[in-house]
Amino acid sequence: MNGGRGVRLSEGEGDPVTPEALPDAAVTAPAAPRPGRVVRLPGVYRPQTDTLLLALAMRREGIGPGTDLLDLCTGTGALALHAARLGARVTAVDISRRAVASARLNTALARLPVTVRRGDLLRALPGRTFDAVVSNPPYVPAPGLTVPRYGPGRSWDAGPDGRVILDRICDDAFTALRPGGLLLLVQSGLSRPEETVGRLSAAGLDASVIDRVTIPFGPVTRRRAAWLRDRGLLRDRLEREELVVIRGRKE
Repeated sequence: MNGGRGVRLSEGEGDPVTPEALPDAAVTAPAAPRPGRVVRLPGVYRPQTDTLLLALAMRREGIGPGTDLLDLCTGTGALALHAARLGARVTAVDISRRAVASARLNTALARLPVTVRRGDLLRALPGRTFDAVVSNPPYVPAPGLTVPRYGPGRSWDAGPDGRVILDRICDDAFTALRPGGLLLLVQSGLSRPEETVGRLSAAGLDASVIDRVTIPFGPVTRRRAAWLRDRGLLRDRLEREELVVIRGRKE
């Protein structure tokens, strides 16, 4: 594993409004920009281990000056701000009004030129293409066929197999990327990373898993453990799950 060694963070779903630091302590290079602190409204996803994994991958993959980058499902805007500090030109999108408000507030506080749009994934930017797309989408398997429209579960619930949002990103990524463009996304092993790699490959991208880290269950996954086992998504009694970063390249 390249980026997440030794990271152990709790999920903290449903926490009250509080300043949060993007957990970037594992970035040890002296010149590495630090993403800094962010604030969030209630119900907006708190930056944590999956955010860190993407931040590390972005730096390792050379995101920097001259990169035109899209951050899908931006939440607080932590990854968008990280990309801007690396020198990229950044557009951030989220469907949640609270997430958009949080991201715009953090952009203003950081005094960084990030454009934040409210909309439904790539439908928010019809016809636009980018050098890089990054995404930390909802990916937790949950009862119900659709994602919630309201409440904190909107940040992580993604249908019975955790793929309601992932599949849409996979199917649209090729057209959103310029030639040579890069996709980086993070998901749980519970939502079948191999299917993400397969869908991206079928869409025309060179795709693979580039990072893996195992973390303890957070509160949401712990409460759903019995349901996940009934669905065959958990095959043991260990309360741990794997997070992976998947890379896709448009040749």
